[in-house]
Amino acid sequence: MVITQTRPWRQLRQDFAWAEEAGYDVAYVYDHLTHPTAPGQWLSDGFTTLGALAASTTRLELGTLVASATMHSPVSLARRAGTVQDVSGGRFVLGLGAGSPREAMADRGETVTAGQMFAHLVDLVAGLDAVWKGATEWTGETRSFSGLQTLPLPDGTPPPFLLLAAHGPKAIALTARHGDGWNTYGGPSSVELEPEEYWSAVGAQAERFGAACEAIGRDPGQPRRSLLLGYGTVRPTRSVAEYLDAIGRAEELGFDEVVVYGPFGEPGDRFWSEPDVHAEVLARRTA
Repeated sequence: MVITQTRPWRQLRQDFAWAEEAGYDVAYVYDHLTHPTAPGQWLSDGFTTLGALAASTTRLELGTLVASATMHSPVSLARRAGTVQDVSGGRFVLGLGAGSPREAMADRGETVTAGQMFAHLVDLVAGLDAVWKGATEWTGETRSFSGLQTLPLPDGTPPPFLLLAAHGPKAIALTARHGDGWNTYGGPSSVELEPEEYWSAVGAQAERFGAACEAIGRDPGQPRRSLLLGYGTVRPTRSVAEYLDAIGRAEELGFDEVVVYGPFGEPGDRFWSEPDVHAEVLARRTA
């Protein structure tokens, strides 16, 4: 479940408690400074929010969907991620993607291209790996660090699960090589597709991801495959039947994880849904 952190903490904490009690496995937040799904709304910092939630949840995996490479460098991201991983007792999922030009503009008034964003992502993935392995210095094409004297994680704490968001061939190949899991919502071109066209496009992506794994000798069934639904025209939480159908379709395409938006806010909001729909689907799936 994605729970957009647009509500004040006193409500957000209850939202996550509901998700855990209802039976969801993972709860994600945004890592954005601005986003078209939250115009004119408060949007709390994702990592700070997850750190607080780590102390008020016990079972849920907690993650970012997704951290934006346009805003982060390897050491600072590793420190944020490592802190949530420590506080949560190893339940953190570091969702990471190239990001959006909106983030660079909001963060520093900079215009970036798709190529530049992907180059930042490549360096961030490699730089994070260097930090986790204890490097004190590392040099990439767009990101570097040196003089690092502190440890990347507390003793006995493993690096967080790395879930890479990828839609195009280059990003899918990067994910196949370095990701513990792969996430997609279908990509920007899928948002306006009608449902049957959407599922066909996602199926083609899944085939490309499997082929990318095989090309490097990796078992295509080993990485977690995560599909976010609800951003485009396919909105499964409108009814129990639609939700169950979407889960079945995702499973047929090889996805292990279906992510939907939480039933919070007010009727008429873009992602609002009836809580009873979620509760009934989860009850049926775990029966």
